[in-house]
Amino acid sequence: MHQWINALADHQSRGEPCVLVTIIEERGSTPRNAGSKMVVSASGLYDTIGGGHLEFKALHIARQMLEEHRSTPHLERFSLGASLGQCCGGVTVLLFEPMTAVQAQIAVFGAGHVGRALVPLLAALPCRVRWIDSREQEFPELIPNGVTKVVSEEPVDEVAELPAGCYCIVMTHNHQLDLELTAAILKRNDFTWFGLIGSKTKRVKFEHRLRERGFDDAVMARMRCPMGLAEVKGKLPIEIAVSIAGEIIATYNACFGQHDAGANAGPIAQLLPPSRRSQAI
Repeated sequence: MHQWINALADHQSRGEPCVLVTIIEERGSTPRNAGSKMVVSASGLYDTIGGGHLEFKALHIARQMLEEHRSTPHLERFSLGASLGQCCGGVTVLLFEPMTAVQAQIAVFGAGHVGRALVPLLAALPCRVRWIDSREQEFPELIPNGVTKVVSEEPVDEVAELPAGCYCIVMTHNHQLDLELTAAILKRNDFTWFGLIGSKTKRVKFEHRLRERGFDDAVMARMRCPMGLAEVKGKLPIEIAVSIAGEIIATYNACFGQHDAGANAGPIAQLLPPSRRSQAI
């Protein structure tokens, strides 16, 4: 198997952007045939389109596309002899295809009834999901594509493993665990969105206990509790799940094209209608 295939799959599985470079046309003497490919990332080069000055120029163009976060394909024609000084002297046309990172990395803490309704909805979106719980028996037998099941005796420890800019959803079976997860997530404060399931009463109680731990109001204001879109009403697990998924979709659509994570990204949830629906559990 060609090296570029494995490299492309690897980068997409990790949600890391890269550029696929393909020779789509060749005329005269050229180092590689049409269809030859290579993958360029910010720090790596996988496979080859023939080496030499052509590959050097292609590498430069691909890296520039990554730096500029370009998302549209690009065609470029190279005269190997006249402009690049390669002895083969033919003409090559290259296609540069940005393979952008997955739009959202989402962590769902809790595999209870709402979690089991929510995760399949999230899996159908352009995102990758880490589904975390200490109770393996709560997970369904079939885990959707794009979802990584994490069975951890210490779910709070998993917060440190999340990427910056993650979307965090806390909906466990235990209020104390919810509090510890909330504290760990707010302490990092580099998430794009953080939602905690529960009522307004739960939020008031959590804010009181978080203040005792030294968290200020500005940090706690980034927490969505209750979470979800007020327009989607109901208390059934699927209704709550649709409401939460709707707010996440609205958030990452609002963030599309923005690349700063954490506090600099701002509480995008302020752009959304506040949730007034009770989520008592």
